[in-house]
Amino acid sequence: MSPTRAISSLDWRGAGGRGGELVLARAGVLDPRAGIDGTYDVVIRDGEIAALADPGTAEGSGEVIDAEGKRVFPAFFDPHVHLREPGDEDEEDVETGTRAAAAGGYCGLLAMANTSPPVDSASDILALRERASEDGSVPAGFLGCVTRGLKGRELTEMVDLRDAGAVGFSDDGLPIANARLMRRALQYQRLVDANIALHEEDHDLSRPAGAHAPHLGGVMHEGAVSAALGLAGVPSVAESTMIARDAALAAYEDARIHVQHLSAQESVEAVATAKEAGVRITCEATPHHLALTDEEVRSLDSRFKMNPPLRSEHDRQALIEGLRSGVIDCIATDHAPHAAEEKEVPFEEAAMGVTGLETAVAVLHTELVLSGVLELGLVVERMSGGAAPFGFEPPSLAVGSEASAVLFDPDAEWEAGADGWESRSENSCFAGRKLRGRVLMTVVAGQVVYRQRSFAMGVA
Repeated sequence: MSPTRAISSLDWRGAGGRGGELVLARAGVLDPRAGIDGTYDVVIRDGEIAALADPGTAEGSGEVIDAEGKRVFPAFFDPHVHLREPGDEDEEDVETGTRAAAAGGYCGLLAMANTSPPVDSASDILALRERASEDGSVPAGFLGCVTRGLKGRELTEMVDLRDAGAVGFSDDGLPIANARLMRRALQYQRLVDANIALHEEDHDLSRPAGAHAPHLGGVMHEGAVSAALGLAGVPSVAESTMIARDAALAAYEDARIHVQHLSAQESVEAVATAKEAGVRITCEATPHHLALTDEEVRSLDSRFKMNPPLRSEHDRQALIEGLRSGVIDCIATDHAPHAAEEKEVPFEEAAMGVTGLETAVAVLHTELVLSGVLELGLVVERMSGGAAPFGFEPPSLAVGSEASAVLFDPDAEWEAGADGWESRSENSCFAGRKLRGRVLMTVVAGQVVYRQRSFAMGVA
């Protein structure tokens, strides 16, 4: 595996700038990886963490913010975001998507390739990188398709995509059904040294009418709730059996894979078994799968329709334990914007997917940290854990590190969406929910890329 790179080496309009001087005075600093947990004056200078000084002692020529009672974390990294560009810019684009990421405390993201048309050529990657360099609020990397046109029949020119700057490969939204093709992709994965992110779903199980008739397939988790509602369900084994297959292929080829959006107990078990066997496998879970269950679907509100679907409480608890144990490496949002007309239809007909960049840390803080289910440090660590599987160094607050940080108010109470969204779409399954804890500021490589609108700057 090639040496890790700084997240800021990805494309964004702030690339090359180092920012001025900023002091976050008397902040509660938490960086689990660096073993930092205490109150400090965080001094940011020339794009780096210049000092963690005793509280109230730092002096600087730049902006000084009174952060007493606030927390400072390493900024987050999301390895699974849909920017909808090219093709569906009415739902999201590089500019609005990275702006939403900045508002959520992220210092970087990876964009999926299932756009219209799909990102399956070197020229596609180069065009998106140029766009991010011009309009990206935070660093953005772009994955290329594994198969041409997402059709699952032949591989893309993975070497050319990698040479053009693709940071990985994925047919996200669709599984790679053909095992022979998947094996060949893993052989190329070793050659180009760029991870493959997998949407694991057996369409023969999730779409009993056949892969070519998705509207006749499952629309929610197969269980008691789907039976009560009379809706076609997606069994959890549709996910876990594909994970087991691809883990076996990765082991055989000594290749790396990253499993996207785990949703079920059987999936956690499949990843755990693979890791114990020495397979080079990483995986992610989303805030909505960690916080919600299929009980939400009783409302028939299409904001709760996503793929994979919300599952049972038993599955949710398995995901939480997988996060706690380290089986699940990171938290990713699977931020999936949709136009209003795609959601304002009967549940069975609605598009699958929810936005999540702007609410992720607040939801996890409200639902899992304040309730005592998970330690804050664990959540903070997993929120940036998606960098490493794709060859990037997770952000750190250690002195001398590149300064990518989040200023967070753990006591702020707010209603998700009440003040609008930075994202172009509004299909958040947490819209209208009262949350506690809010991102006030995001810094990337020493540059302030986001300030919460109502955040009054206090000069120390």
